[in-house]
Amino acid sequence: MLTKDLLRLSRRGGGYQPQFATDSDESLAGRVIGCYQGHVGEMRSDLQDALTAIERDSDDFKLVRGFAKLLDREAAWETDAAIEPPRAREAAFEAAEAVNVVTETEREQALERAADSLDSTADAVERSLYADRERRENLTDLTVRWTPVELVDRYNLSLAQTALFDSTEVRIRSSDPRELISAIKWHGLMYEVHSEDGDWEIVVTGPDSLFRSTRRYGTRFAKLLRTVASAAEWNLTATIDDRGTERTMQLSDDDPVTVPDAAPEVSFDSEVEADFAARFQSLDLDWELVREPEPLVVGESVMIPDFAFDYRFADYRLFFEIMGFWTPEYVEKKLDQLEAVDGVEMLVAVDESLGVSEEIEARDHRAITYSESIRLKDVRSVLRRYEDDLERASVADLPDELVPDADTISLAALASEYGVSESALDDLSFPDHEQVGRTLVRPSVLDDIGARLDAGMSLETAEEILAEHDLSETSAVLAELGYRVEWEGLGGGTVQKR
Repeated sequence: MLTKDLLRLSRRGGGYQPQFATDSDESLAGRVIGCYQGHVGEMRSDLQDALTAIERDSDDFKLVRGFAKLLDREAAWETDAAIEPPRAREAAFEAAEAVNVVTETEREQALERAADSLDSTADAVERSLYADRERRENLTDLTVRWTPVELVDRYNLSLAQTALFDSTEVRIRSSDPRELISAIKWHGLMYEVHSEDGDWEIVVTGPDSLFRSTRRYGTRFAKLLRTVASAAEWNLTATIDDRGTERTMQLSDDDPVTVPDAAPEVSFDSEVEADFAARFQSLDLDWELVREPEPLVVGESVMIPDFAFDYRFADYRLFFEIMGFWTPEYVEKKLDQLEAVDGVEMLVAVDESLGVSEEIEARDHRAITYSESIRLKDVRSVLRRYEDDLERASVADLPDELVPDADTISLAALASEYGVSESALDDLSFPDHEQVGRTLVRPSVLDDIGARLDAGMSLETAEEILAEHDLSETSAVLAELGYRVEWEGLGGGTVQKR
């Protein structure tokens, strides 16, 4: 981005349009690049004099300074001094006071005196006195190797970003709206989504209408442009506060605004979301966490919740919205959205500082509060209530008795077959099987195994017999048949009668 004093704009017809660099400016960009390359190893003051000469020859000094601003940020600058400048100044001023400098001769005497105290030379002291001033810095390296075309591209992106500093509202249409919304959330911007015949318009609200105009919020608009311009097709209409006058700026993929580097990947919209997702997924619950599920139509608008919980044993989805630090006006809009969502269940996590959890609960949306991070036990408590309801519904559809075809089958496999949780099978009967541990086994299988087991048999041999019937719960089966395992140190175990 550039500084606002380097903005090149046209305000014709009440507009606010950046004056982009064109192909004809590539030769000028090449001169500025060459100027930097030719002054590696020299002082900044020498480079600045050379740039000033280029400004005099060009039609627009702001364009030259804009190119230079971008290159300057990629350049490496160092202070070249034999003595640390603050130490040199301190010694020189103390010596000047002792000598009582008035004439040039007395000044040289003071420098000699300072050099003696620093074990150096008067010339080194003099060269070090102000070596840390910006104009005396040395250009040690130009770390980028941009071509003139690349510099023009970077300039145009930076110019458009700077023009967005004073935006109060930005309306965007993009061929990649999901990626854009993720970036909007990541930058902490407030937004609404409107949909008409599948065409999304995203309205990003700026600081003037919600806080007061702040530089920090304006730069977030500017950073967002990288994601906007990364889409194949896009257009943007921004309302600009131009020193008290409202103006309109329009940009689109037809303008020379490109992103030289890929837009940064946005994995989560906030640290709160990232932290919650990592901790929740480590619990291995019966719910799958889905980030940014399908949009919900809310009247003429669209709402994209932060997450959804999908129940593994039923076709059921619970949406999850995290309300962070927002203004009262924006919270009210969000509450109206939640009230308009029909036919879905939603859990809302509310930052305690907002003080609106009771209002959300009153609107029939479950609410939990958080401070800094979301408490997993609060989310788990809500999910458990849904699990109970879903389990009761699934059990109601099951018969009182189940007769699996397999001779042996685990309860987990049987529950999966019927699309229910294991606990949903607890009150059912299995007339053709016996439950051994968490496995159902036909009595004939148990009889066969029992006939082949002998006291004193090695545990390894017994496990091989059980494996023929796909049984892995060795201890439970042996106990069912009246056996136990007697361990012989580290050498293994034998099967003994109980």
